[in-house]
Amino acid sequence: MTGTAASRVRSGPSPSALASDHLTHVELTWIEKRIEYWIRFGDDVHEQILDRRRRVLSYQPGSIFAFVRWASNDFGTIISRIDIVRAVSSRQPYHTLPFVRPGGDILLKLEGWPKVEHVLQLIDAIEARNIDPAAVSPDHWRHIHNRLTAGHEPRAYTFEQHRAFLKRRSAEP
Repeated sequence: MTGTAASRVRSGPSPSALASDHLTHVELTWIEKRIEYWIRFGDDVHEQILDRRRRVLSYQPGSIFAFVRWASNDFGTIISRIDIVRAVSSRQPYHTLPFVRPGGDILLKLEGWPKVEHVLQLIDAIEARNIDPAAVSPDHWRHIHNRLTAGHEPRAYTFEQHRAFLKRRSAEP
């Protein structure tokens, strides 16, 4: 076992998705300048502290959150990644994702610090318009994923787009 796996076995429970539990659980780890997993945005409904370096945040089905993972070793960065995920209900299909139980609908998935940093800047721009990134249209996160993957600049998310999305969502059954 690696050091991380061994510490998880000794440290106690890891997040689980019980049949009676309809939440999506995200395990966060923070070991300064080594492993830094954090949530950039999202409205968690429960927090469980596992130890001083690890905690689990839980999300209701349908909620959207950004999960950032960064890790390094003695030679530099080994992973830099951002995933924007929509939590799913127990009956919906989902993608598996490390440290997310059971998984979720992945709206955006990018690797490499330049792309991750660009997404973080786009999130800042959305917040500067007084829009909660967790309330942004899932289609916009897919748009950002597709444009950045293709090496193009994504379009800005406007307040008019957001208002139209909210009206469309309120009209759905």
